[in-house]
Amino acid sequence: MQEIPFDTETNVVNEVYGVVYAPRSSRKRFPENCVIIKDSAENAVASGDLENHLLPAKLLGPSRSSEGLMLYYLVEWLPQN
Repeated sequence: MQEIPFDTETNVVNEVYGVVYAPRSSRKRFPENCVIIKDSAENAVASGDLENHLLPAKLLGPSRSSEGLMLYYLVEWLPQN
């Protein structure tokens, strides 16, 4: 999969923290309906729920796919407490 370029000069795509519904943690991109944006890494970690497949993550996005979906790309999974 091609990586999405990150342009620090614009606000089109940003690094954000969130909770991702991810039954498989091997995926690297997620549609916006699977992502809940949080205002900090701490809030993302606190909102994580491993039992329900809600994993805290640092993400890059949103970015429009060729199919017209808004996607977030995984930067890194955040450690669960």
